[in-house]
Amino acid sequence: MSISSSDLLHQPANPHESSTHQFLSHINAKFELNLASYVDLYKWSTAHVDAFWGQVWDHVNVLGSKGTHVVNNAALPSENPPWFNGAALNWAENMLYCRSADKLALIQATEPTATNPNPPLRQATYFQLYNLVADLVSAFLQNGIRPGDRVASYSSNNIENVAACLATAAVGAIWVSAAADFGPQGVLERFEQVQPRFIFAVDSVVYNGKSHQHLPKLATLLSGLAAKNIVPEKVVIIQQSGASQDSIPQTQTGWGDDWVAWDAFLTDGQASKLGRTTSGEIEWYKSSFDHPLWILFSSGTTGRPKPIVHRAGGMLLQAKKEFVICGDLQPDDVFFYYTTTGWMMWNFLISGLGVGCTLVLYDGSPLKDPSYLWKLVDMLGITIFGTSAKYIDQLSKSYRPREHHSLASLRQIYSTGSPLAPPLFDYVYEHIHPNVLLGSITGGTDICSLFAGMCSALPVYRGEIQCRMLGMAIESYSSSGIPTPPGASGELVCVRPFPCMPLGFWPLPGYGKSEDVEAAAKRFHQAYFAEYDGVWYHGDHVLITPSRSGNGGGVVMLGRSDGVLNPGGIRFGSAELYDVLDLCFSSTASTEDVVTDYVAVGQKTDGGMDERVLLFVKLPDGRTLSEEFQQNIKKEIRARRSPRHVPAKIIQVTEIPYTVNGKRVEVLVKKIINGASLSTVNLSTLANPSCLQFYVEIGQKLREEVGC
Repeated sequence: MSISSSDLLHQPANPHESSTHQFLSHINAKFELNLASYVDLYKWSTAHVDAFWGQVWDHVNVLGSKGTHVVNNAALPSENPPWFNGAALNWAENMLYCRSADKLALIQATEPTATNPNPPLRQATYFQLYNLVADLVSAFLQNGIRPGDRVASYSSNNIENVAACLATAAVGAIWVSAAADFGPQGVLERFEQVQPRFIFAVDSVVYNGKSHQHLPKLATLLSGLAAKNIVPEKVVIIQQSGASQDSIPQTQTGWGDDWVAWDAFLTDGQASKLGRTTSGEIEWYKSSFDHPLWILFSSGTTGRPKPIVHRAGGMLLQAKKEFVICGDLQPDDVFFYYTTTGWMMWNFLISGLGVGCTLVLYDGSPLKDPSYLWKLVDMLGITIFGTSAKYIDQLSKSYRPREHHSLASLRQIYSTGSPLAPPLFDYVYEHIHPNVLLGSITGGTDICSLFAGMCSALPVYRGEIQCRMLGMAIESYSSSGIPTPPGASGELVCVRPFPCMPLGFWPLPGYGKSEDVEAAAKRFHQAYFAEYDGVWYHGDHVLITPSRSGNGGGVVMLGRSDGVLNPGGIRFGSAELYDVLDLCFSSTASTEDVVTDYVAVGQKTDGGMDERVLLFVKLPDGRTLSEEFQQNIKKEIRARRSPRHVPAKIIQVTEIPYTVNGKRVEVLVKKIINGASLSTVNLSTLANPSCLQFYVEIGQKLREEVGC
């Protein structure tokens, strides 16, 4: 990988004043060390995971009892060792340590519509949020919720949803969330696995400039659960539409006879005062470090979504490390992340409450009016702006925020969901903010946190994630399990245990039939520990760059491992092709040949012994893929990559398939092209499943060409 000084895009002004450097100084003093740089601290943190995480607990002021033993420093990740034996804590208590009546905890913004062109902002101070959670805790206890029960949400991104999550954790129950834009079948496939006792839902959602009734989808979900003999004891409706239950005809809303309105549910709690001391303090359920906090689901594109159970202490400590030590978030920050409640970035965002900063929630489309989110930046003084690489890519095609907005408050921008192409780094610095920390971050639903990401003490280099996160011993392995040298690509692994490692797949021991528990454990081991002996296999193809500026090497994401291209035994990630398309054929490039979207996959040849690369491209409306256009694409790929990278075929398509969370589904396209039936595809996880029929048909023709 070529490196030049021009790759440097951002340099921290005072790195020695950063929280990372302060923590480094603390470690030096505590252990009489002479660590001098981030890479020194990183190496120490991964060699001494017990000492490191114990010091993180102390440094970030966790509320709770630490216990007597952090972790077995000699354990392998595959052993999934217990953490902080004897500890007692409550995640929600740590989120609500701030009780100020003057400090805003949450601001909720909603996309404008024709009937509501200026929707008011909703707000809650930390004092108001605490009282709201206390009322919910009482209502939960009044209705018999116990530790380990599952409380589910089929909702949009709003204040009530955050409060319900906090209250669930406060009583030791387990939170489960699905986004309101999920289809009922997709939610059914998730909820039937965990059998929630309570479900929270909204009556309507706003998207793309329109308000959409949500209750019919909820009714379909509940009918599906009932058909499987799963009947939630309570269904609580959050009335986002502003209309009362009594004012809307039951036939219009689909309101169920046994549903209860949010306000009525709160009234139960306010009357009972259960779960509160005489002073009004919530009686927090103090659990072990490894107590289940929430269940997140894998995308489930080719099967039932996997229910991934995350431990309360792991989520708390990891988020505190990421925000306080690495990201340098402060209580006066205003933190926004564009996310639905079904994406792990929602969990990431609300963990910001543990810093005491103000969170901005948004319900609606990010691009119907591309200026709206940037207006919010100026209006609310947003300092941390989080989004997806897909959003930045789409925005870059038509909008230049810096030309229309001040954006003076911004100091960090986070991007995740897929690799952020190098030209999009340029776009951020040229057209959004010239002196912002662009934190391309990566982790995933599997760990609900980050393996590599942002650090306020380090520079930003074009096309690179800044660093491997402290305490996360990630490496790049060859297919034979040998660490690859800096600059060489390989499989992302983690070779030491980490506290945000999932407890397992649901059901855990004690929560289900023995045969189901055993099957879940086998599925969990197969997902993460079957590829390489003893270490965590993440399923991403990556490149760790040579160290510079003391960062220990940045990280370049090359795509999902199952989607790694391997023509003639030469392995490379699809992102290597996408980078060329973004640079040479995007709407910002100096060319009439524009590619608006793409997906590259490998097709088996020679009876499965080899493969050829297929590149599917979407063009602007009215454009066709001429032979000259194809040759131009191949010419640029050959010149900028290698002859091995040149696709065997370039095929024009009308749509590229995406999940409902906005992720391009390379692996699914690859499987279909190679003969997988649509019956094996979980269509409910896709935003545009109808486009798959084209890939089925073209796949048949392509297989006939190569005799496979």
